[in-house]
Amino acid sequence: MRKKQKQQVCILLPNKQHLDCTVTMRARGHEVLNSVLKHLGVSDLQVFGLAVLKDNEYLFLDLEQKLSQYFSKRWSRGFLMVPIILFLRVQYYVENGQLIWSSKVQQLYYTELRQKVLRSQSRHQEALLFQLAASALQAEVGDLEQREGSDEEEEEEGEEKRQEKKHRHYFIPEDYFPSWLIKRRGREYLLQHSPVLHSELRGVSRSQAILQFIKEASSLQDGAVTFYRMRQEKKELKCSILLGVTLKGVCIYQEVEGKQCLMYDLSWTNIDRFTFQGCKFEIHAVGSLCLPKLLYYTHSAFHSKHILRHLSGSHRLDINTREAVSYIQQLEDMQASQFYKEAYICDTVRLRQRLHCNTLTSSMSDCSVAVETSTHAWAKEEEEEEEEEEGSVTGQLKGEDKFEMCVDEPEEVFVDNPAELSWLAELFHVVPVHGHMLPPSCWAAVTVEMKQVLKRKADEDVSVD
Repeated sequence: MRKKQKQQVCILLPNKQHLDCTVTMRARGHEVLNSVLKHLGVSDLQVFGLAVLKDNEYLFLDLEQKLSQYFSKRWSRGFLMVPIILFLRVQYYVENGQLIWSSKVQQLYYTELRQKVLRSQSRHQEALLFQLAASALQAEVGDLEQREGSDEEEEEEGEEKRQEKKHRHYFIPEDYFPSWLIKRRGREYLLQHSPVLHSELRGVSRSQAILQFIKEASSLQDGAVTFYRMRQEKKELKCSILLGVTLKGVCIYQEVEGKQCLMYDLSWTNIDRFTFQGCKFEIHAVGSLCLPKLLYYTHSAFHSKHILRHLSGSHRLDINTREAVSYIQQLEDMQASQFYKEAYICDTVRLRQRLHCNTLTSSMSDCSVAVETSTHAWAKEEEEEEEEEEGSVTGQLKGEDKFEMCVDEPEEVFVDNPAELSWLAELFHVVPVHGHMLPPSCWAAVTVEMKQVLKRKADEDVSVD
């Protein structure tokens, strides 16, 4: 009689869809998984597993065990009409999306990572979050120029209106950035600068953008990781420890004044063994690290067993995929060596304020930088009067967009006439990148003459005043 009874099961997918199936009262986890495979039309889910929410924490099912072990109180005749809830979630993270064979499974993997990025608290990886947003926009929106094609019909309108429409808000920042980043930078900043990075990916296909997102997300500190809450003391009421299962090992965080602080980041090679007895969970590092035994407490022995099983499976997957990951990385490095491109976004208002507040000078070791920045200033201020004279200097600096200004001394020095220092610019730029440095005697002569020129200019300014 019990064999004929049926139980309704609802499986929630990462893309917010759900799958309903009916199983027998003695069904095991793999029977539900087979229903998911049939529904998705794939032969293997690879990195995904079925999870149950227990004590506000996701635990992955042992597919060989009966479902009644996870729902003992509800798995009875009185609750047959009430479906039990399971979750299809990423159980094992990978470094490269090409390790996932099926495009459908790859899409589900990408979808779950997208949600984790939005919940990220890695405040020190702001640049990476901008890159992830650009990759996600390319995967979901496509080339930015395709969206802007409709603006050509309105070329007769004013320049201001056309520019406004060109950068029309075609995405919602809340869908691509964590809330703390929106609060820090402001929605207008994200709407203004994100299209710049998005446009740099023009021509990248949707599948390539997804693969790029997956690879970049693996570098996010709290991205490709599954967390389990633990207590530091057995009688502690609140769980203050987070054990994270990562691609290459485990990371351990402790909550201090409401913030998660990283305590240990251990690779698989740094770990000797995991053990548990009841709710007591121990991590033994290799002897060379000279770390004490790490002892924490889980919710129950049931939790400890499933956490240990998850750790074991993650380690096994890392070993089995090392050769494939290395081979894929070699191919990507060969392709990357042929194409190299950089894009920058900058808060120019803050930069101008910082530069205005600081005094600019040049030390002996930074003469070349001072000449470069001064030449850019002259090219803007005296473009009409000395265009031919400055052409030889600015031509050499044309390809250099990134430069640095050092503030070493409180005294402010102005260099106004490029003709007096053009020989110095030429002297620096004739030396090849990998050439020999000038001997100390030459640097001393340059410094003396530099000081004489600056002193003469200062005297002239005083006499004029």
